[in-house]
Amino acid sequence: MPAIDVRHRPWPLPQGPWIGRQSWCDLLFAHWPIAASVLRPLVPKALEIQEFAGTSWVGLVPFRMQGVMLRGLPDVPGISAFPELNVRLYVEHKGKPGVWFLSLDASSKLAVWGARKFFHLPYFHADMSLTREGERISYRSVRKANVAYQETRSAESAPLLSMTHAPTFVGDYTPTSSVYSSKPGSLEHWLTERYCLYAEAPDGSLRCTDVHHAPWPLQKAELQLTRNSMFEGHGISLPGTPELLHFSRRIDVIFWPPSPAR
Repeated sequence: MPAIDVRHRPWPLPQGPWIGRQSWCDLLFAHWPIAASVLRPLVPKALEIQEFAGTSWVGLVPFRMQGVMLRGLPDVPGISAFPELNVRLYVEHKGKPGVWFLSLDASSKLAVWGARKFFHLPYFHADMSLTREGERISYRSVRKANVAYQETRSAESAPLLSMTHAPTFVGDYTPTSSVYSSKPGSLEHWLTERYCLYAEAPDGSLRCTDVHHAPWPLQKAELQLTRNSMFEGHGISLPGTPELLHFSRRIDVIFWPPSPAR
């Protein structure tokens, strides 16, 4: 395996070996500004909700997983590739910035089960499709079942609100610029260059999972949004059109096992 380039990382790699790999493909970052006070009930008290220039942000991220497998094992057809859709917030714990997921939807039942059990993440099984025609990506996700949310959140965190319809995202997105790297200190760098995620274990303890990848190869993007109800179950009201849109064709990722947040 070639040496890992760590020059862009905000902190050193974890001391132990990484345990798995995956690639994130045909990915859209859609972002809306939102007051941190609105998000506070959705995040454990141990985490600080970050702000950039006086506001926090909510991210909606549809993409395609590829090459998902434990270290040293080959890809498995029907298991290693599937669509995924995330709703994420930007947080930090004792000065270490990361991501807090409100929900993660995937078409793979195995991925949903494994991520819930071993990484304590709020994954849901969904009926999903991603098709590509030229540069244009057509994406559709409809959650199949609102399984017990309390499996991944303690009583401290807010549960999903009841909904009369399944959380849904349908839209087409397209890159509209050449590839570039975000500049440190910019908003797009702040939103995208995140190297850990936080989750809450069933006992209420905070866990941190470190990840590593190259700097994001970004492109400007446009979105034709048909339907988005992914925020409604969290009590978040946002305008239909995102304020910021970025596209990335592919990035390769390695990850470490969850550890207690320190």
